[in-house]
Amino acid sequence: MSISKESDYAGMRQASEAVALTLKKMTQYAQPGMTTKELDAFGASILSAFGAKSAPRSTYGFPGWTCISVNNEFCHGVPSKRKLQEGDLINIDVSAELNGFWADNGGSFVLGPDTNQHQKLVNASREILKKTISNIKGGVKIADIGHLMESEAKKRGFKVIRNLAGHGIGRGLHEQPDELLNYKNKSDLRRFKKNSVVAIETFISTTSSYADQLSDGWTMVGNKGGFMAQHEHTIIVTDKAPIVLTEMNGIFE
Repeated sequence: MSISKESDYAGMRQASEAVALTLKKMTQYAQPGMTTKELDAFGASILSAFGAKSAPRSTYGFPGWTCISVNNEFCHGVPSKRKLQEGDLINIDVSAELNGFWADNGGSFVLGPDTNQHQKLVNASREILKKTISNIKGGVKIADIGHLMESEAKKRGFKVIRNLAGHGIGRGLHEQPDELLNYKNKSDLRRFKKNSVVAIETFISTTSSYADQLSDGWTMVGNKGGFMAQHEHTIIVTDKAPIVLTEMNGIFE
C-alpha cells in the first residue's frame, strides 16, 4: 500500500506494534523444555489482546498463530509438541491484521548458549537487514537492494535463499511490489516508491540456495540442508531513511 493520509499511517503503526511486541515477547518467553505449540499459544494471547488476527491463520488456514521454525527448518514451521533445547536456532515469524491493516516481522535467535555455533549466522542476517534498510529510499532499484543483500552474505561466507522474498504489505499480507529478492534479478527494473509499505526480510543460509516444502505442506527446509536465519521489518519508504514500523521488536538490539 501507499501511505496517503494520517489514518493510513496510524493504522499501520497500530498493526506493526501488535506484531512487533508479540515477536519480542515470544523471543523473551522461549525457554528449553517448552514446546513450540506452547510458545505459539503465548503469542496468540498477545495478538488477541491487541484485537489482532493471525495473518497466516486467517489468510491461508495455517495450523498455528505464528510460524516457529527450529534448527534445520528454514521457515513456515508449524507449532507442535516439539520441545525446545539449549543451543537451538529458532525463527519466529509474526504477521497479523488489525483494523484492516497488515504488518509482518520476524527474527532468528539462538536459545541460550551458542553450543551449536549458530550465532555467526544469526548476526550476519541481522547485520545484512540493517544495512539493507539503510540503503532503501524512493527511486532506488529493487534489484540493486537484492544485489546488496547477496553481496553482504557472500562476504560473510553465506548464501541467500533464491525462492523466498520480501513483499509489499498494508491492506493485505502480500501486495505489490512482490518478489523483493535477496539477490539481483537483472530483469527487474522496478524501483522503490516513496510512501510505499514493504516487508523487507533476509534469508541467509549456510549451505542451500533454495528452500523445499516438506510433506506437511508448510515447513520449508534447505534443498542442500544446512541452516538459515531470517530477520524482517515492515517499513515505509521515504526519500530519506525508511520509517521502521516494527522497530520495537528489538531484533537489532
